This record gives sequence, C-alpha cells and structure tokens, in this order.
Amino acid sequence: MKREEENILWFSDLSKDSIPEVGGKGANLGEMFNIKLPIPNGFCVTVSAYQTFLDATGIKSRISNLLKNLDVENTDSLNEVSYKIRELIVKSSMPKNIEKEIIENYGNLDVNPSLLKSGGALDFIKSGRGNAFVAVRSSATAEDLLEASFAGQQATFLNVIGNKALIEAVKNCWASLFTSRAIYYRENNNFDHMKVYISVVIHKMVNGDVSGVMFTANPSTNNENEIMIEGSYGVGETIVSGQVNPDNFILDKESLAVKERKIKHKELMINYDENLNKNVRRKVPENMADVSCLTNEDVRSLAQYGKKIEEHYGKPMDIEWGIERNKLYILQARPITTLKKRSESHEKIKGEAVLEGLNASPGVGSGKVKIVRDASELNKVESGDILVTKMTDPDFVVAMKKAVGIVTDEGGSTSHAAIVSRELGIPAVVGTERATLILKDGDEVTVDGSNGKVYRGLNQIKEEKKIEWDGKKLNTKTKIYMNLGEPEIVDKYKDLPFDGIGLMRLEFLITSYIGEHPLYLIKNGKEHEYVNKLAEGISKVAKAIYPRPLIVRFSDFKTNEYKNLEGGEEYEREEENPMMGFRGVSRYVSPDFVEAFKLELKAIKKVRENFDNVHVMLPFVRNSSEVRKALGIMSSEGLIRRDDFKIYLMAEVPSIALIPEDFVELDIDGVSIGSNDLTELVLGVDRDNEKLGKMGYFDERNKAVLKAMENILKAFKGRGKYVGICGQAPSNYPDIVKFLVKNNIDSISVNPDRVVETMELVNELEKN
Repeated sequence: MKREEENILWFSDLSKDSIPEVGGKGANLGEMFNIKLPIPNGFCVTVSAYQTFLDATGIKSRISNLLKNLDVENTDSLNEVSYKIRELIVKSSMPKNIEKEIIENYGNLDVNPSLLKSGGALDFIKSGRGNAFVAVRSSATAEDLLEASFAGQQATFLNVIGNKALIEAVKNCWASLFTSRAIYYRENNNFDHMKVYISVVIHKMVNGDVSGVMFTANPSTNNENEIMIEGSYGVGETIVSGQVNPDNFILDKESLAVKERKIKHKELMINYDENLNKNVRRKVPENMADVSCLTNEDVRSLAQYGKKIEEHYGKPMDIEWGIERNKLYILQARPITTLKKRSESHEKIKGEAVLEGLNASPGVGSGKVKIVRDASELNKVESGDILVTKMTDPDFVVAMKKAVGIVTDEGGSTSHAAIVSRELGIPAVVGTERATLILKDGDEVTVDGSNGKVYRGLNQIKEEKKIEWDGKKLNTKTKIYMNLGEPEIVDKYKDLPFDGIGLMRLEFLITSYIGEHPLYLIKNGKEHEYVNKLAEGISKVAKAIYPRPLIVRFSDFKTNEYKNLEGGEEYEREEENPMMGFRGVSRYVSPDFVEAFKLELKAIKKVRENFDNVHVMLPFVRNSSEVRKALGIMSSEGLIRRDDFKIYLMAEVPSIALIPEDFVELDIDGVSIGSNDLTELVLGVDRDNEKLGKMGYFDERNKAVLKAMENILKAFKGRGKYVGICGQAPSNYPDIVKFLVKNNIDSISVNPDRVVETMELVNELEKN
C-alpha cells in the first residue's frame, strides 16, 4: 500500500513535510515528536481516509453542488449550506475498514493508567470497548502555514473516551471543515473548497494543571530578541478566549533572563471533572489567585523548548503548552503569522512602563503631563505637553493640536481621541483606565503610541509614522477617499493619491475656528462671523485639493459637546445619553436649532461661489421624514441637489439598513456608511467603553454589522445610487476593505496614513 493511501499514520511516521497526508497540525506534531520534544503520543486519521469516506458515501458531488454559486456574504444562505453539508457528513456511515483501523490504533495508544477514573474509564478498557481519554483535533491541509492561518476554524474534542465516542468525534472533525466560518474564510482567501482536505489528530489527553501560550518573538513589540510566555491555571481555553488575565513573562532570548514578570489576579480556571466527564469552570482558590502559576524553573524550561522549536523551524513560532502532574507537554506549534517589522523606537525607549492601554495612534512623544479634568482646563495645555484626560470630545481639539502625546482613561480604537490623534499624527494611548489617577501635572513621561505604553521619563525619540509612496497613482474602479478633520493639516496630505475627501467634519472647524455656540452668536448679532469662519476653513481644503471632490458633513455635535462651547449653557440641557439624543438631522429640523443650521447652509453656499467641488452630507439620519424636512430647509437657502452639487446621507443608524427602501426614494445622491456609530447601535456597545473594547465587543467585522452594510449596499446600488464608507473600519481592517470591494462599493474613505496602503490593496483586489 502506498504511504499516501494509508488511513492511519503515527506521529513517529510524520515530519513537517507530511502536510498533504495529515494537515498542518498533524505534520507539526509529528515533526516535534521526532526531534524528541515532549509531545503527547498519538496518531492521525489521514487525508486519504477522509477522501475515501467522501467517495464511499457518494456525498462529494452533493457537497460540491451545495457550494456552487453560494453567496457567502448572504449569512442566511451560508449558514443553511453549512448545516446541510455537516449533517451529510455526520449522518453518513464511515467505511468499516477505516472505523476498524481507528479503533485498533486507539487500543494501542499508550496512556498512563493513573489518569483513568477507577470506575467508568476502566470499565471501557476491561470490556474492550475503548482505551482512555484522548483529544481529537482537526488538522486541515492549509492550516498552520506561514501564509495562511486557519487556526481555530475546525473542531477539537477533549476528553473523548470509548470507541463509539471516538468515531463520532472523528466524523464531527471532518464535518467542521464546512462550518460557516471556514467556508467564508476559504472563499475570501481564494482556497478551493474541494481541494482543502482534513486529517484528524488523536493523542493522549493533557488536562493541564497550568496551561498557556508562548511566542518566540514578542508579538506586542515585534521584538525577535524576546520570548513571551503567558500562563494560567487549568486548560488554556481561558487565555485564548480572554476570560482571564494570564501571568506574563518576557525573557531575553539569548540569556533566558526574565526581563519582565507580571503576575495577574486570576479568578477563573477550567479543569476536567471526572464525575461529569467534561471540563468545568471553577474559581481559583484565594491562596493561588495572586501567585505565579509558573515556577522559575517552569519558565526557563518552556523558553528552552521555545528556542529549540524556533531554531528547528527557522522562524518565530506560536506555541501552545500544558503542564499536567508536573510534566510539561508541547501541544501545538505554528509560525507567527501576524509578526511585523519591529518598532525600532521601542527598542530605544528606556524607563518604567507605568501604564498600558490601546495603541490608538502610532509614534512616540515625550513631554510634561497636563491633566485636563474638563474643557475649562484646556488652556493648561501648552505646546509640547502630554495631554492626559478621562476622554476627549471635539472641544479638546485645540489643545490636542498643541500636545506631543495623548493619554486617556477611557475609549477604544474608534473613540474621538483615537480618531483625531491619528488624523493629527499625534501618538496616543487610550483606554488605560487609570491615567488620571497615576499621573500628576508636571510628570515627565514618554507616550509610545505604537505599542500602547506610557513610560516614566523623557526620551529624545520622535517617531512619526512615515507614509511610504513611490509617487505612482493607481487608477482603481473603487475611489480612494481620505478623512480630514483639521483644515491646517491638508497641506501635509494634499499630494497623496486620494480621489477626494470623503468626510470633513464641521465640528472641528467650529471648535478650532469659532469656539462659540451658534445660537449665542445669533443672539449677539455675530452670525456673519460664524458663516465667514466656516467658509474660510472649508475653502482652505477645497482649494488645496481642487478639483477633487470634498464632502462636508454638517455638524454632529451632541448636547454635552455643544454645551461646552461658549454660551452653550443657555441653549443645551442635560441628557442622560447624548450619543443617542438631540443630534444630527433632528437638530436641523427643530425650531430650537434651525436658525443655526441655516448658518451652515449659508457657509456652504458662500464656498461654492468659488469652489464647485464642495458637496454635503447629513449625519445621524433616523427616518426619511426628517430628511425631507431638512432638504426643504436647504432648498429655502438656495442649496438644491444638482449634477454638480451632491447631497448624501450618513448611513449609521440601523433604520437605514433595516428599511433602506424608505431612504432610497429620497431626492439624494446616495449614502456614506458610518461604521463607528453603525457598529455601536447594531451591537448595543458604547464604542468609548474601554472595558467592552478590550473584551472584543466593539467589532466592525461582526456578522450583524456586515449584514447591515450589505443591506445598505444592495438597496442603494440596486437603484443606481452612490455608496461610500467613511467610518474607521476600512482604516483598521483589510478584511473590511475586501468585503466592501466585493460588494461593489463606490468609494472607501480612510485616514491619511492608510491612503496608500488602501489604494494598493484595492488595486490587487480588483485585479483578482
């Protein structure tokens, strides 16, 4: 029998070149087993066995037909096809010869009898119906490769015991090749569904007393001279799923000296319960919760294995490990697919890292701390200071422009502080939770926005993200637009290869150029100043990029932000939830604000006397009736939609995604998706909540958010109307860009530092 036709191959038979036979996971385990690493012994049910199963049952063509012409962006269809395929596999009978070989080899697996429960498990052995506890893990042929990470997409079954349970677990592993997530991933990465095969790894179960992960290059800093180890009590699921803050160890790779040791409070662990025959959650005993889960000897031993594995593979590796009854096991190893070029500035920063948060805006800045409790203290910030505050809002922009670094207690990657800092090119760390408690006015600190850390002391490093571009403009079908807040910075970016500005927010002009509430100015007879200053700021940008289009979004202050403007106290009331309160178009059509809205219209009209490349957008649209009223007000001021004057809506409230037909009929040119607010409202997540952000709740890639975007795209594109996007999502996630291009979006507007990268990515996507 040819080797590739064997149904079972033991780890001792395998090497890293065995991927076609046993997939990435199986090949790596075999490779490490044979260089004498502590791998739990086991065997693989080969790809050949899976192919034989498909042929013998006659379901291969049925699977192929179900996948044919599947629109993976249609979630309902995707889920339905996935379910049908998995049911086909699970309900089909495994060929008898394959089933017999699996059971025979399972019976030969050498397992420590001390791990067996004295009752049920031993009964299985005595009756000849099974051996002992094993892990049953999927291993796809495209998995754990450097250029593609399928990790976590297929199924794993732990603590499987008995012949019947084992055979069912194997079939369920095969079936997991066709989960919705796996199908979607392959489709979007151009893998042929029917040419990605699956093997099943069966090995001795390791119920870790302590488990974790090890990276042979520091993934936080991309430092290839360091090893990072994370560990916690119980099995590693708690770390991977983010349910526990693990102990963290940073080691020098050469000497294996521990450079950093962070012992966290560990509340939860997951262990195997022999009585229930499953893993259960338990509270970590109080006397263990704040104690290191690893001894110094454990840490060093792990690092030694990490070095050996990296040296063997010749590249930085991501390694899973477990310690059971004081014996260390390596459970998996794969190349680190996310490693980027190391930030050289981080290597040079010296001092004590006193705070960590989200790396909101790249770069390094040093200066004296100025704590700003509220907008009344903004004048404390001078040029070269580090602005430290709970959270920023549009009133802070004037002070932010002076700062060389920004640090906040609250906020995520789409918070005001993060977005504005990126646009201004200022290093920022957000969501630290306690910056205003730990730091004091006058403290000298260094903000490392690239790595999300704040250090004690001043560093002379001034790292700014340089935009690398060879000067060649790629002509893509999808227009590449740029987001812009501050008019002053347009000269810095005007020569970048963008097709226009997809979002210019009036709030920045109002706070920077004016600083007074529009109704307060009207009361004092100074409305002409408001109009002139708005027109001045808009004209500066329109002139700099002419004839490229400039889309100006009318003001979208919330009540608390308007209240902070001079004179605002008189006109704004307190709201419990300003984010969902009196804002956007609801203001424009209200008798309490309509006169202020008319000043914005007069400013636009004034600008268009000289620059016909200026167009407008209405924000936070809730229903079609308010849009009709707003269009009527615009018409009364002489702003009427024409071929050379476009009117767009921000698509950020879920109503426009749920009933797009109500909005498509309006006298508008199209919409621009505001992914920040749309994500917040679809998922019910405050985008500025640092705790929810760190837990992964705010995610523009969530299926519900993508479904909302898809509904908007289909409805408006179906009627020949423009659809763009100007939210943060495409600046952060290439996957979102790919999704948008696939759905034929007209334009993608990104932060200045993402223009070139997005242009190149879109060009590649359109070519393919």
